[in-house]
Amino acid sequence: MPDTDAAISMPPVPRTTGVRLEGKRAIVTGAGSRAAGIGNGRAAATLFALEGARVLLVDRELEAAEETRALILEERPEAEVEVFEGDVTDEESCAAMVRTAVDGWGGLDILQNNVGVGLSEGSVVDTDLDQWDMVQEVNVRSMVLTGRHAVPPMVGSGGGSIINISSVGALRPRGMTAYSTSKGAVIALSQAMAADHARQGVRVNCIAPGPMYTPMVYAGGMDEERRTSRREASALGIEGTGWDIGLAAVFLASDESRYITGLVLPVEGGMLLRGPSR
Repeated sequence: MPDTDAAISMPPVPRTTGVRLEGKRAIVTGAGSRAAGIGNGRAAATLFALEGARVLLVDRELEAAEETRALILEERPEAEVEVFEGDVTDEESCAAMVRTAVDGWGGLDILQNNVGVGLSEGSVVDTDLDQWDMVQEVNVRSMVLTGRHAVPPMVGSGGGSIINISSVGALRPRGMTAYSTSKGAVIALSQAMAADHARQGVRVNCIAPGPMYTPMVYAGGMDEERRTSRREASALGIEGTGWDIGLAAVFLASDESRYITGLVLPVEGGMLLRGPSR
């Protein structure tokens, strides 16, 4: 089991300018966290708000979203953040979350799709097909549903930015075929959406996280030996956290990336430069 104190202690909030997303209206799905600490969605939601965006925190677990809201307000009391209890595999829920943001703030500029599951082991020969379908539904179909309802108000607002979370598991598959397939589909979906909506002013990019140390990982009981092995798998020899994903998302959400769409951005410490880890 992981060292409890190390596992649940939150890495410090990165320094922010407070203005990179000023005036933007954002939705972050999976904005809560499975356990104490900073996951990818919580990090992105927090940094969006600290950079001046108004943020709708969407999570299936309302309490988890409220915890993210409390973290944000502790750092920036004047931040405009609301919570929404929603299931991104349900189309009406996706439509309702978008309506909430648009009705409350007059439009939508940013959507960050963070929800995903990794429960899949085995090849096509032995994968449970019900589990296969569930992984594809959560990891891919959910982004279709959120995008279906988010794109029109973005177009109406003059454009926007969608950031989808994939995984290096799509670029270096290893023993989790359903998961790798779903995350590869996220990349293809992101690039197809980028092509479909570019002339409407909607940019769509994709982040491929490496083996980050987040609540999803340590809540599953990762031991220190495995944690060390994952860290050493990166060329940099350091451990990534949710903040690294959040910082990449801020860039892709901001006008700094106005000339970037269809990008697949690995955030993995150079892991893909090296051979498979032991």
